[in-house]
Amino acid sequence: MSRFYLTTAIDYANGDPHLGHALEKIGADVIARYRRQCGDDVHLLIGMDEHGQKVQQTAAKEGVPPQAFTDTIATRFQTMWAKLGISYDQFIRTTESAHKAGVQALIRMIAERNPDDFYEQSYKGLYCVGCESFKQDADIVEGKCVLHPTRVLEEVEERNWFFRLSKYQQFLKDHIAANPSFIEPESRRNEILGLLAQGLEDVSASRARLDWAVPFPLPLSTGETQGTYVWFDALPNYLTATGFPDAGYEARWPADLHIIGKDITRFHVVIWPAMLQAAGIPLPKQVWAHGFVQLGGERFSKSAGVKLDLNEAVDRFGADAFRYVLLREVPFDGDGNFSWERFEERFTSDLANAYGNLASRAMAMVEKYCDGVVPAAARPDVESGDDEDIATYHAAMHGERGWLLHEGLQAVYRMTARANEYTAATAPWGVAKDPARRAELEQILASLIRRIAKQTVLLAPFMPNKVETVWGQLGAPGTAAGVRFDALTAIDVTGWRVTKDEALFPRPQS
Repeated sequence: MSRFYLTTAIDYANGDPHLGHALEKIGADVIARYRRQCGDDVHLLIGMDEHGQKVQQTAAKEGVPPQAFTDTIATRFQTMWAKLGISYDQFIRTTESAHKAGVQALIRMIAERNPDDFYEQSYKGLYCVGCESFKQDADIVEGKCVLHPTRVLEEVEERNWFFRLSKYQQFLKDHIAANPSFIEPESRRNEILGLLAQGLEDVSASRARLDWAVPFPLPLSTGETQGTYVWFDALPNYLTATGFPDAGYEARWPADLHIIGKDITRFHVVIWPAMLQAAGIPLPKQVWAHGFVQLGGERFSKSAGVKLDLNEAVDRFGADAFRYVLLREVPFDGDGNFSWERFEERFTSDLANAYGNLASRAMAMVEKYCDGVVPAAARPDVESGDDEDIATYHAAMHGERGWLLHEGLQAVYRMTARANEYTAATAPWGVAKDPARRAELEQILASLIRRIAKQTVLLAPFMPNKVETVWGQLGAPGTAAGVRFDALTAIDVTGWRVTKDEALFPRPQS
């Protein structure tokens, strides 16, 4: 059994979960569930990033202590992930004592192995509280951060500890050259290569006057103790979640996959690997940066007023249909648009009319013509097309050429469409009228149930609850999610007793 440790970005505790958060968590969950069906020992980590100036300011505005504020936000996120069926194995919060200790241990490890990597310096620059980072000229348009155009950049001048990031520029170039899949998709890798070509600047590792933070373990020469810069606190969560620095953390580390949004790629593939290299700790194997979900062409942003109620969106279609449609519509390697019109079109075409209708019709015919018991019959040659799409599905889902979840769904949809075409072409309701064609009828119906079973297993990572409803109606043993992919080819539907029930995908209420 292969170990597979994957993580998502930990969400910043200053508001409610939105569609962008959902895209990332659902995508990661699909990958985790897929790898479990491959037989891997999967550990999915998600969590909350709870320190920093933005949290401190927001809590103060609401008149509550930062810890009470973040406790409330964390509960909201966990409630939403439960609603969406996110099968995480661990939920980390950066306010946990074990995480704080791990962050401080990592910083001390860097300082001990490379004493010159941290140095004191006075610094003056424009700071975006929204990003929790200093901004360079390229990140500023008309005096505002390009990612948070409604926020006023703060001019900050203070003496901090700095991390000598520039020292690791050549190391990062060499690592990416030797391991091109370290950053994917390729568009994100090219962006980072361009950044490295321009040269790296050292980064602040501590902040003055920041109480809501992990105390930076190295006092300044003046004796002042500062707070750890939020990214030096947040990024190590992937490591501290393994139990670092206690013995045995290497059983899970290094991470196989970090899944993040494209706006924080630089932190994950420049600062984070440099920190690990400085500490003598292995780097994660891959960082995958997905794109944004846009609403009418605009990026979701609470500060800019571009938002959508996630609870409303999930309730309208149901969690499983929402998961399916979101990943069908939004490519996991780029940006995508959200609209109710397009969502309803996809729900109707793919789920209600194609997959749901196929399953209902096939089960109804087995009930009518075979007393509900799937007959034994040889597989027709026409099913060979499914073999090709199953191979395409795995190529899109397994990671060798990226995490192209939308392409995996496209492959399953082709299987569904082909089965519907087969139903229309063979017209089993007509074949049933001729007793001499009984063997032909049984072959058609067995083929349809077998195809639906395979589609259901392949859809299990995407719609974990709905597929089990279908699986139960098919009379299949065990669970759809419990079927290993390597056993899919040999699946035998003979003798299953189908029990057609209510509509699988009723239209959403307007």
